[in-house]
Amino acid sequence: MSRQIVEGIDFYYEDGLMVLTEKYHLDKGYCCGNGCRHCPFAYENVPEPKRSELLLKKQQAKDLTSTGK
Repeated sequence: MSRQIVEGIDFYYEDGLMVLTEKYHLDKGYCCGNGCRHCPFAYENVPEPKRSELLLKKQQAKDLTSTGK
């Protein structure tokens, strides 16, 4: 990726750490395998068992937001 990334669009800071957005990952075009919070590629390059743990955590968060809790 040769373009400069933009805060608020490509990333934001949380607790002093840079968090890359889903848009950034989509623009990059592939899963880097680091288990990024906003990975739109179902963590396809993350090794097991971490991949399964991340997918479960993401599904649980989705379930909570869909039930309004």
